[in-house]
Amino acid sequence: MRLVRVFLLICVAVLAAGCGSKFRSYDGPEVTRIVVFKEQRQMYLMHHDEVLKRYDISLGFAPAGPKQVEGDGKTPEGAYYIDRRNPNSAFYLSLGISYPNAEDRARAAELGQKPGGDIFIHGQRERSRFARERGDWTAGCISVTNREMEEIYAMVRTGTRIDLYP
Repeated sequence: MRLVRVFLLICVAVLAAGCGSKFRSYDGPEVTRIVVFKEQRQMYLMHHDEVLKRYDISLGFAPAGPKQVEGDGKTPEGAYYIDRRNPNSAFYLSLGISYPNAEDRARAAELGQKPGGDIFIHGQRERSRFARERGDWTAGCISVTNREMEEIYAMVRTGTRIDLYP
């Protein structure tokens, strides 16, 4: 009887540890595109013309207009793609956006500046899975809650197109 109790306690501990994992699985329709409407602070995961999920988002600390140079606090506008995944992000989990492209680099060069980079969709700095920082606070990234980021990270693959609108 004691051996059964120990076995059950071990099973419960293993299951509880798995529940705390930030890595989820997803077996639904493919996310074929991400659409971001900056002014509305909305992000949509799409399967062709069907909305799979909608998220409220936070943006760069100066979000109006397209990102032009490093440090401007703006979130890019235009067509990009997800180019990398970071399971060990300082912001919980993150998906890299392919900014800057050739046009972005040329525009910044005309201004005698660097275009910046390292633009991501990411979670929160805080350890809480539920916390959302208020307002627009990132350096140009798109932020959601950690729980939402778990879902997005599971659903979106490298190479997925992302369209960012004003």
